[in-house]
Amino acid sequence: MRKHFFNNEQTGFFKTQKREPVMKNPMTDPSMMTDMMKGNITNVLPMIVIGGWINWAFSGFLTTKVPFPLTLRFKPMLQRGVELASLDASWVSSASWYFLNVFGLRSMYSLILGQDNAADQTRIMQDQMTGPAMGMPQDPSKAFKAEWEALEICEHQWALEGVEDEVIAPHIENIRNKSI
Repeated sequence: MRKHFFNNEQTGFFKTQKREPVMKNPMTDPSMMTDMMKGNITNVLPMIVIGGWINWAFSGFLTTKVPFPLTLRFKPMLQRGVELASLDASWVSSASWYFLNVFGLRSMYSLILGQDNAADQTRIMQDQMTGPAMGMPQDPSKAFKAEWEALEICEHQWALEGVEDEVIAPHIENIRNKSI
């Protein structure tokens, strides 16, 4: 039954189902590379301009205080542009606050703009590093062909073949006798 469903020459699943073609490697397709570059430039340029403006306008200012205590190891990261040795590490400078917001608002972008938005390039970068860019993607038609061949080789011996006829036969005799 299963073999017939998958391997029948006219109606079998492996013969009738059309599978998606293999996704192209973005590193070999110039149009995909151009689209990725456009997306990156449209996201990076405004960030550079806003970051430069914040650094110019608010250089040396403290903008906020983190509501929990931090160790002194966080001080160089959070107090960029403010050189006060006696300042508590939980105060954040304007430039550091900008970077915290840029990288921290990624989840807000996905919430407001949707899951696959132009502002979030992390999925594309992850696909480049782990998926088709590192190696050739697997061809699904080869996997289906291998499964089809494995099912063709397999010959199943049914232990209970025809058992339903044997179980129903005595009841059919009783029904026939009562109806006559």
